[in-house]
Amino acid sequence: MSAVNETLYLKIDKNTIVTDRHVTLGDIAKMECPNQAIVRQLKQKKLYSFQDAMDTKRQKNEMQVFSVLKVIELIHEEYPSVDVTNEGESDFIVEYIPNPEKPKWLNAIKTVVLCVIIFFGSAFTIMAFNNDISVTDIFSKFYLQVMGKPSNGVTELEICYSIGMAIGITVFFNHVGHKKITPDPTPIQVEMRKYENDIDTAFIENAERKGHSVDVK
Repeated sequence: MSAVNETLYLKIDKNTIVTDRHVTLGDIAKMECPNQAIVRQLKQKKLYSFQDAMDTKRQKNEMQVFSVLKVIELIHEEYPSVDVTNEGESDFIVEYIPNPEKPKWLNAIKTVVLCVIIFFGSAFTIMAFNNDISVTDIFSKFYLQVMGKPSNGVTELEICYSIGMAIGITVFFNHVGHKKITPDPTPIQVEMRKYENDIDTAFIENAERKGHSVDVK
């Protein structure tokens, strides 16, 4: 097929999830070209096929690393004269998830277990921090200096400190239930994106070192 003086803009994310083991360019790439016939044709172009598991109960997630040069090679097989401009990643991951939806009861159990772990872990961390800096002694001495009498252990200082800590945590994490206080990403979301990016980068580099990346020859 010929397409003289045509420019195709290509953008691929670093990590793309697919649910069909037969992967096409349309599944992983965003393409723009003045000639829309080229885009429609290339979206149907086969990129890769993950191995089909005989036992559906034992299907597992699979990941494969690709070079954008391989995608450009496939494009030039159909349209040799097209000028391809890559606006995305030079290396990317395609993750095949055969069963993306898990039972609701399983997700509910995981959520409950995670909340319990976070609750007790956070409580232990706060108590350990307060014990290290002797918050109780500080409040007792401060109460004695201001009020002129010993503290009974539960005063306005402890109450305000507890309320202020709860408000501070809520404001810092920018999240109350299913709602966010501001449209900015929460600190957890920022750290999770950094973690995901580090994982993807490490996986790509390991695949390239072992020669498992799908690239041009």
